[in-house]
Amino acid sequence: MTPAAFFQQAKDEGVIPLGARLQSSFQFGAAADALAQLVLKGVKTATASAYDLYEEEPLPAFGAYDVILDGQNQPVGIIKNDAVTIEQYLDVNAQHAYQEGEGDRSLAYWRQVHHDFFTAAYQEEGKVFRENQSPIVLEKFHLVYPQ
Repeated sequence: MTPAAFFQQAKDEGVIPLGARLQSSFQFGAAADALAQLVLKGVKTATASAYDLYEEEPLPAFGAYDVILDGQNQPVGIIKNDAVTIEQYLDVNAQHAYQEGEGDRSLAYWRQVHHDFFTAAYQEEGKVFRENQSPIVLEKFHLVYPQ
């Protein structure tokens, strides 16, 4: 099923307002299946992305809906953004790390994993990730479909 068809299914079931628009569809990080399962279980309620890498696409928006894809690009859930903020990488706090739901949910774990992830993502774009300068887009969300 396509993300658009999955989104329409949620509308048809009355879970999402008929006038709502799909912001995007995406996989979470390098472990799409595992992270999608954390969202479905209600453990993962936040994510982070590199502000500097949003050249071709708009930034996430408050109140927007996104379709979460598994490792095979199949839709598994729909989330709604409850908050979107931009902070410096080193200003990301322990609460956000915990809400991302990964590993032991500590800030130390979050920094280790995200440093490696952002370094590679920046390199792919011919850029350099700098912990003390790079702005990060922080999203907090909740699962709306399936319920």
